[in-house]
Parts: sequence; structure tokens; C-alpha cells
Amino acid sequence: MPRDSDATASQPARVGTSGAVYIGLGANLGDARAVLPIALTELGELPQSGLVSCSALYRSAPIDASGPDYLNAVAEIRTRLAAHELLLQLQAIEARHGRTRPYRYAPRTLDLDLLLFGDEVIDTPSLKVPHPRLHERAFVLLPLAEIAPWLHIAGRGSLAELLAGAAGQRVDKLPP
Repeated sequence: MPRDSDATASQPARVGTSGAVYIGLGANLGDARAVLPIALTELGELPQSGLVSCSALYRSAPIDASGPDYLNAVAEIRTRLAAHELLLQLQAIEARHGRTRPYRYAPRTLDLDLLLFGDEVIDTPSLKVPHPRLHERAFVLLPLAEIAPWLHIAGRGSLAELLAGAAGQRVDKLPP
């Protein structure tokens, strides 16, 4: 997966009205190591958007589910898309990679979660931002802290505080 400097060099970020947008990437079916870089490229090609950076890959066990371990990362983009438009674009990328939703917490070929949309707090039936379980998941917090350690999650606290609360979860950073 491209690192901060690689992502910025290959696709200049466009500053949008939303500020920094963070997207969680994950997969535990198929060839996740191959799919995640492709999905990252597709994020950088979204309309009115640009890739800013991406974390390393992390491996974690499924939470509240069974199945193979997940590979996870977090990407930062800038976009001029509205949050709900971006969500539809993310779901279209997932669908192109064979994502189905047979039941809650089902294993997946690709999962793209809209974690943060600038400083916005969104609570609609189809979208909740900040992501409702972001503060509980080390597999999101660790890669997020890698690319944006200064972040403060609205209503939850700093990344450092949140990481301390998720310290017992097994998450392994993978070599490049």
C-alpha cells in the first residue's frame, strides 16, 4: 500500500469543503492483500476527490464474528462530495469487489467505512459519523493514529485516550 509520501506524489489532494475525510478499509475474504491497494487506488479516483495518505496494513481478528483475520488500513482523502454521496461511492467500490451483506458482521471481500467527515457529526438512518464503533476498535484507531495522531474524535476524546481503552485488542502491523 502506498505510504503518505507515495500517495501524495501520485495523486495531488484537492482541498474540499469537508476538510479531512478518513475511510477505514478492511477485508477478510479472498486476497485481501491484493484487494486493499486496488481499493485505495479507486478511492483516489473518486470524483471531486483526492487521496492524501494511507496507513500501513494491520491484521486483526474478527470482533463479534468468526472467520479469517482481517487486513485493515485507514486512508485520508479530501473531497468535494457530500457525505451521503461519498457513502454511495464507497458502496459502489465495495460492490465491484463482490461485497455482499448477508448478515451483520459477515466476512467481507471489502469493507469501506466512512469514519470521519471533517468535523461533521452526522446521524441519519443510512450514515453515522463519526463511525459509531470507531472509538472501540484498535484495528481502526492504530492506523488512524499512524496518519493523523493529533485527531480528537467528537464526543469521544483524543486518539491517545481511545487507544489506551482498546489496548487489549490484538492488532499486528504488517511489514510493507
